[in-house]
Amino acid sequence: MARYETVIGLEVHAHLRTQTKIFCGCSTHFGDAPNTNVCPVCSGMPGVLPVLNATAVHFAVKAGLATNCRINPVSLFARKNYFYPDLPKGYQISQYEQPLCEHGHIDVTVDGKDRRIGITRIHMEEDAGKNIHSSAENLSFVDLNRACVPLIEIVSEPDMRSPEEAVAYLKALRAILVYLDVCDGNMEEGSFRCDANVSIRPVGQTAFGTRTELKNLNSFRHVQKALEYEVERQSDLLDDGLTVTQETRLYDVAQNATAPMRGKEEAHDYRYFPDPDLVPLTLDPADVARWGAELPELPEARRARFVADFGLSDYDADVLTAERDLADYFEQTVAAGADPKKAANWMQGELLRECNASGQNPLSCLLTPSGLAGLIRLIDDNVISGKIAKQIFPELFANGADPADYVRQKGLVQISDTSALEDAVDKALADNPAEVEAYRGGKTKLMGFFVGQVMKATRGQANPALVNELLRKKLG
Repeated sequence: MARYETVIGLEVHAHLRTQTKIFCGCSTHFGDAPNTNVCPVCSGMPGVLPVLNATAVHFAVKAGLATNCRINPVSLFARKNYFYPDLPKGYQISQYEQPLCEHGHIDVTVDGKDRRIGITRIHMEEDAGKNIHSSAENLSFVDLNRACVPLIEIVSEPDMRSPEEAVAYLKALRAILVYLDVCDGNMEEGSFRCDANVSIRPVGQTAFGTRTELKNLNSFRHVQKALEYEVERQSDLLDDGLTVTQETRLYDVAQNATAPMRGKEEAHDYRYFPDPDLVPLTLDPADVARWGAELPELPEARRARFVADFGLSDYDADVLTAERDLADYFEQTVAAGADPKKAANWMQGELLRECNASGQNPLSCLLTPSGLAGLIRLIDDNVISGKIAKQIFPELFANGADPADYVRQKGLVQISDTSALEDAVDKALADNPAEVEAYRGGKTKLMGFFVGQVMKATRGQANPALVNELLRKKLG
């Protein structure tokens, strides 16, 4: 029986998908040359004034509504003071005492158990720039393209009790933001990233243990691994009679370990005070209502509908609703006439494999939902076999050809004529008399061998069901 209970809370930073930054008109486009999307405002020049991006407010409120938060009619911007080279003003504009959204929750299911994870707050803030360290040149550089990009920080309650719950919450939150189209969810580019606060306590104890904050977590796998390591590290310390130090730690991917970074800051260390250049953000209730009406069907509801309406398993529904584009592709494929379960299987196998290999999302690939439905229909109508369909799938994905036309032009139509197949069956039996005798002697597993011989002779175009039927008749 476990001696300790794990307590985890997550702080997630999500870039909002605005075209311009939160307090100026510079582009938010990722990957541009360093320091090209910079102006006097986001570079912290003296005397400049920030102007709030209305679209960022719109997106942040939608995120709050979708996570069951209360939207505060008045919220305040504050200055969070600290010194770092990528923060040219010497402070970060954020929200502190009166955030935009509070007291929400997300429901997740882990190991068949439903869990409700509370959300303490969602507040708006600007991102910092980026430090770039070159060991080859022994120099450090600062890129301010990211400075002032609009963020929301989503702070959870310490409600998660395992790394698995933390990952489930993180995946659910990312899916919601992507469905809303307010964040692209790209963890590698840093537009969706998290810090984890983790502590342990003896089972039955109500007071929290000393927590550490983990940084440098840029994938779901890294979150899981870092939390598992940190829980084990803290458990070993307590077992040895030692204490856990409150600190910020970095996760080292190569070592699969965490290492101290600095002492953990508290709110008073940042000397928050209201930003004198920004008036209170006051929301019009009519705007909030209108933004609420814009919310799409969210992943949890869509998942339940896929199970109820299409008869999918929980697993299939989870996979297909994880990304909005994937769920849209599935529904369009079914609408084009495909059987839901067959469509789900082809999408989770061949389609996702090709998308992942090419870096495309389903709705941008050349094989359209109607094209996939057409391919499935060819199999159902015995025009081609499933094996042939899998063989030609990569080319259909790459060129977007109509499956029926492609099959006809390539001469891949399945042979379903009994008389046409009998010669191939007879030859397979005549060429393998020892196997025929063994089969008739009780080794019925040789049926697969004979089917393979016929399929080879017909270049995979024979109707497998008809081949099996003919073989059974002739073998007796």
